Amino acid sequence: MTPADQSAAARKICLMAPIIPVIVVKDVAHAESLARALVAGGLPALEVTLRTPCALEAIRAMAGVAGGVVGAGTLITPADVRAAKAAGAQFGVSPGATDALLRACEDEGLPLLPGAATATEAMILLERGYNVQKFFPAEVAGGAAALKAIGAPLPQISFCPTGGISPQNAGSYLSLTNVLCAGGSWVAPDAMVQAGDWAGIEALARAAAALPR
Repeated sequence: MTPADQSAAARKICLMAPIIPVIVVKDVAHAESLARALVAGGLPALEVTLRTPCALEAIRAMAGVAGGVVGAGTLITPADVRAAKAAGAQFGVSPGATDALLRACEDEGLPLLPGAATATEAMILLERGYNVQKFFPAEVAGGAAALKAIGAPLPQISFCPTGGISPQNAGSYLSLTNVLCAGGSWVAPDAMVQAGDWAGIEALARAAAALPR
């Protein structure tokens, strides 16, 4: 899968909803119900971060939820890519990008949102063929103002900013012409997940899905 093909697939995923939930699953028993709640609320693209021992099992469980498109976040190594693809991930997200990671995603045919925080990093990825990227860590890297500034000389790159995105600042990102969507964890707060408050999570998802862009 070429970088251009990956970016085309990533663009379609990013355009599904204004927010991609960034999910940390601590108990695989919660995975399917969580995915159903988020999809029912209008957020079909789900990023499960590989930060817990059960993350790959969670991806397997969520992959069977109708209407959902499940991806793996925090891809760091080629082994992460292969494991995520085998678990059923349909896309990947990385905090940064290395040649080894990019090659693995290309070889495995896994659409990737590679991370960039500076104009130089974004240009290196664009040179390789990735015109859809993740801007991370968004708030620490300068926020919406920085992303707007990067967009001026690099209008051919579209971004999904993540890192510090909240209901309070999401609109400032989504209003930018170079932003397709944003990643946020607030739609699946740990306390609500542990309590099994799926109706509450669906309501949060519905509100996020209604954000203008």
